[in-house]
Amino acid sequence: MENGSFIHLDEDTVQRVSSAMPPEEEMQDLAEFYRVFGDSTRLKILYVLLCSEMCVYDIANLVGMSQSAISHQLRVLKQMDLVKYRREGKTIFYSLADSHIVTILSQGLDHIEE
Repeated sequence: MENGSFIHLDEDTVQRVSSAMPPEEEMQDLAEFYRVFGDSTRLKILYVLLCSEMCVYDIANLVGMSQSAISHQLRVLKQMDLVKYRREGKTIFYSLADSHIVTILSQGLDHIEE
Protein backbone atom coordinates (compact mmCIF):
# COMPACT_ATOMS: atom_id res chain seq x y z
CA MET A 1 0.00 0.00 0.00
CA GLU A 2 1.39 3.32 -1.02
CA ASN A 3 -0.08 6.72 -0.21
CA GLY A 4 -2.80 5.03 1.91
CA SER A 5 -4.50 3.44 -1.11
CA PHE A 6 -5.68 -0.16 -1.33
CA ILE A 7 -3.96 -2.55 -3.67
CA HIS A 8 -7.32 -4.13 -4.51
CA LEU A 9 -10.89 -3.51 -3.40
CA ASP A 10 -13.47 -6.10 -4.36
CA GLU A 11 -16.55 -3.87 -4.30
CA ASP A 12 -18.99 -6.75 -4.94
CA THR A 13 -17.70 -8.74 -1.98
CA VAL A 14 -17.59 -5.70 0.27
CA GLN A 15 -21.18 -4.81 -0.67
CA ARG A 16 -22.42 -8.40 -0.21
CA VAL A 17 -20.81 -8.73 3.22
CA SER A 18 -21.93 -5.26 4.27
CA SER A 19 -25.55 -6.00 3.41
CA ALA A 20 -25.38 -9.32 5.31
CA MET A 21 -24.20 -7.66 8.54
CA PRO A 22 -26.88 -7.20 11.21
CA PRO A 23 -27.76 -3.62 12.16
CA GLU A 24 -25.59 -1.97 14.83
CA GLU A 25 -28.32 -2.25 17.47
CA GLU A 26 -28.55 -6.01 16.96
CA MET A 27 -24.76 -6.31 17.20
CA GLN A 28 -24.87 -4.45 20.53
CA ASP A 29 -27.66 -6.74 21.78
CA LEU A 30 -25.68 -9.80 20.71
CA ALA A 31 -22.57 -8.53 22.51
CA GLU A 32 -24.66 -8.01 25.66
CA PHE A 33 -26.13 -11.52 25.29
CA TYR A 34 -22.67 -13.11 25.15
CA ARG A 35 -21.40 -10.92 28.00
CA VAL A 36 -23.84 -12.78 30.30
CA PHE A 37 -21.94 -16.01 29.56
CA GLY A 38 -18.70 -14.35 30.72
CA ASP A 39 -19.47 -14.95 34.40
CA SER A 40 -18.65 -18.37 35.88
CA THR A 41 -21.40 -18.12 38.52
CA ARG A 42 -24.03 -17.56 35.85
CA LEU A 43 -22.61 -20.44 33.84
CA LYS A 44 -22.79 -22.72 36.89
CA ILE A 45 -26.42 -21.74 37.40
CA LEU A 46 -27.20 -22.43 33.75
CA TYR A 47 -25.52 -25.85 33.92
CA VAL A 48 -27.47 -26.70 37.10
CA LEU A 49 -30.69 -25.75 35.29
CA LEU A 50 -29.59 -27.78 32.29
CA CYS A 51 -29.90 -30.83 34.54
CA SER A 52 -33.08 -29.94 36.41
CA GLU A 53 -35.61 -27.27 37.27
CA MET A 54 -34.74 -25.95 40.75
CA CYS A 55 -35.54 -23.40 43.41
CA VAL A 56 -33.07 -20.75 44.62
CA TYR A 57 -32.31 -22.68 47.81
CA ASP A 58 -31.23 -25.82 45.91
CA ILE A 59 -29.25 -23.85 43.33
CA ALA A 60 -27.44 -21.98 46.13
CA ASN A 61 -26.54 -25.28 47.82
CA LEU A 62 -25.22 -26.80 44.60
CA VAL A 63 -23.22 -23.74 43.59
CA GLY A 64 -22.00 -23.00 47.13
CA MET A 65 -23.25 -19.43 47.30
CA SER A 66 -25.83 -17.47 49.25
CA GLN A 67 -29.45 -17.41 48.15
CA SER A 68 -29.14 -13.64 47.81
CA ALA A 69 -26.20 -13.93 45.39
CA ILE A 70 -28.02 -16.60 43.36
CA SER A 71 -31.20 -14.50 43.25
CA HIS A 72 -29.19 -11.56 41.90
CA GLN A 73 -27.66 -13.70 39.14
CA LEU A 74 -31.03 -15.25 38.30
CA ARG A 75 -32.43 -11.74 37.85
CA VAL A 76 -29.71 -11.04 35.28
CA LEU A 77 -30.41 -14.33 33.51
CA LYS A 78 -34.15 -13.60 33.46
CA GLN A 79 -33.57 -10.13 32.00
CA MET A 80 -31.66 -11.74 29.13
CA ASP A 81 -34.42 -14.36 28.65
CA LEU A 82 -32.05 -17.22 29.47
CA VAL A 83 -34.14 -18.59 32.34
CA LYS A 84 -37.83 -18.72 33.11
CA TYR A 85 -39.68 -19.42 36.33
CA ARG A 86 -42.90 -20.80 37.67
CA ARG A 87 -44.47 -20.46 41.09
CA GLU A 88 -45.68 -23.41 43.11
CA GLY A 89 -47.19 -22.13 46.35
CA LYS A 90 -44.52 -19.92 47.92
CA THR A 91 -41.67 -21.55 46.01
CA ILE A 92 -40.37 -20.33 42.67
CA PHE A 93 -38.75 -22.88 40.38
CA TYR A 94 -36.30 -21.85 37.69
CA SER A 95 -35.48 -23.58 34.41
CA LEU A 96 -33.76 -22.78 31.14
CA ALA A 97 -35.85 -20.54 28.90
CA ASP A 98 -35.64 -22.76 25.81
CA SER A 99 -33.64 -25.33 23.88
CA HIS A 100 -31.42 -22.63 22.34
CA ILE A 101 -29.71 -22.20 25.70
CA VAL A 102 -29.01 -25.95 25.86
CA THR A 103 -27.46 -25.75 22.38
CA ILE A 104 -25.30 -22.72 23.26
CA LEU A 105 -23.98 -24.36 26.44
CA SER A 106 -23.36 -27.71 24.73
CA GLN A 107 -21.59 -26.22 21.74
CA GLY A 108 -19.47 -23.97 23.94
CA LEU A 109 -18.35 -26.91 26.06
CA ASP A 110 -17.70 -29.04 22.96
CA HIS A 111 -15.55 -26.25 21.55
CA ILE A 112 -13.30 -25.89 24.60
CA GLU A 113 -12.96 -29.67 25.03
CA GLU A 114 -11.64 -30.16 21.46
